[in-house]
Amino acid sequence: MGMEKEIKTLSHLFVTVFLWGFATMMVVPAITDVTMMALCPGLDECSLAIYLSGFQQAIIGLGTLVMMPVIGNLSDQYGRKAMLTLPLTLSIIPLAILAYRRSISFFYAYYALRTLTAMVCEGSINCLALAYVADNISERQRASAFGILLGVLSASFVCGTLAARFLSTTSAFQAATIVSMLAAAYMRVFLKDDVPNDDDDDLTRPIITEETEGVNQNESNSPVKIPVCKKIPSIRDLICLLRSSVTLSQAAVVAFFSGLSEGGMQASFLYFLKAQFHFNKNQFADLMLIAGLAGTISQLLFMPLLAPILGEAKLLSLGLFAACINMFICSISWSAWVPYATTAFSVLVVFATPSFRSIVSKQVGPNEQGKAQGCISGISSFANIVSPLIFSPLTALFLSKGAPFNFPGFSIMCIGLASVRAFTYELLLSFYVFSRWH
Repeated sequence: MGMEKEIKTLSHLFVTVFLWGFATMMVVPAITDVTMMALCPGLDECSLAIYLSGFQQAIIGLGTLVMMPVIGNLSDQYGRKAMLTLPLTLSIIPLAILAYRRSISFFYAYYALRTLTAMVCEGSINCLALAYVADNISERQRASAFGILLGVLSASFVCGTLAARFLSTTSAFQAATIVSMLAAAYMRVFLKDDVPNDDDDDLTRPIITEETEGVNQNESNSPVKIPVCKKIPSIRDLICLLRSSVTLSQAAVVAFFSGLSEGGMQASFLYFLKAQFHFNKNQFADLMLIAGLAGTISQLLFMPLLAPILGEAKLLSLGLFAACINMFICSISWSAWVPYATTAFSVLVVFATPSFRSIVSKQVGPNEQGKAQGCISGISSFANIVSPLIFSPLTALFLSKGAPFNFPGFSIMCIGLASVRAFTYELLLSFYVFSRWH
């Protein structure tokens, strides 16, 4: 089957992911202002908002650490469509609360329910979508297909951010609620259900056996080891999976440090911009719009062209290196235009995730895709637990009047060091992948 025919089989998945991403990003530019108005009305700097956001991120990370491998593994048994229904449905509830009212009591209700539902929703839609792509696309074309999937997601972020630019806060939450409902309904009606074939009786499998089901050879001559694990994996099961491949073990380290830097930016960067340059909702939207547009163009146009030529390992190196440079420049921003200028790095940064996920998907068999992607997502989520515990207090300290020295972007600089660590381990991963596949 040619590349175009393979991609065509994913059209309904692309529509589902686009609608979900559109609804999600429609409210992101407004949520910082909503939080600040509820907790610290009239102020540009609010330590309580930073700490609460960091606490929420840590709790969500703890939940997803447990849930991602479980959801991924269950999707291997019952199909991606069945498991996608859960996060798509739960993600509607928090949006509906702020669509109705945004008083302090409703904000705290949103905060609590968003924390609980995000334990299941945060990352699971991406994880299941990646596994669905791996089910339907050959290994040789998988990196390009992952790039297109994430390009569609980036396009939805651009459109959602653009919509937020012209909608009031009330209208944005109302529209996001409706689109989220539409995404869930569309997926249930149109997405083809696929339950991986497995001749074994999964309900009677032992938790761990002393041998694997087998070692297969894929198109890239990389061995595929499939450990026998139960439906709801334990920590031992996940360690069993990671130890089945040196590449997976190294990928886990890269996932942790990448998640640490991404979580740090998520917890700190918008508050840094608001305190340092007095960014408002529209400026946040503009910044994300520019970065999203650059990333979308790169993933939809450049990724399918470069992946077959350069390979996943080199694209991953390029993406992580660009992320390091981006964070260091952001940390020393001396004017409001600097964050806008650094969005140019998005063209390269977006290469990292699809390349990384493609490398991971090639290490396991067809009935382990959900488990492998869920395991990597769980490790990233664990990093999201650690990240706000480190960077939220650091950000609040250096944005306050009691900072030990005048460097508002010091926490962003420290986040960049975590990204450098990810890049260092990625070089080892790239060397190993290159040596095994060539």
